[in-house]
Amino acid sequence: HVQLVESGGGSAQAGGSLTLSCVATGYTDHPYCMAWFRQVPGQEREAVAVISTDGTTIQADSVIGRFTISQDKAKNTLYLQMNSLKPEDTATYYCTAKKSYDPKSCARIWNMPSAFVYWGQGTQVTVS
Repeated sequence: HVQLVESGGGSAQAGGSLTLSCVATGYTDHPYCMAWFRQVPGQEREAVAVISTDGTTIQADSVIGRFTISQDKAKNTLYLQMNSLKPEDTATYYCTAKKSYDPKSCARIWNMPSAFVYWGQGTQVTVS
């Protein structure tokens, strides 16, 4: 199993920046497809960005040019750099992972929350 713990959420003004981190512990000696999702109460969980096992990234159209997903494998940490924040970015952000030997599989399932197995507890981001 893998445990995921997010941090870095908080409040920001529109146009500001925040960086989310997600530390993975447990059985990390395996390639994982890693992603960030977000959810607003009463709405479905929405994919924000994914990073494949070969480093390929995909972002949702709503965050392209503003958010960047990255990882430091030596630290088992996933990041989401969020710039030019907008009030509509307000949500709970979740880190998630799925074991994957095929980098292309991440692109096939990146926006499907049901395809991911391991989830963090979430971190709140509020933009005003």
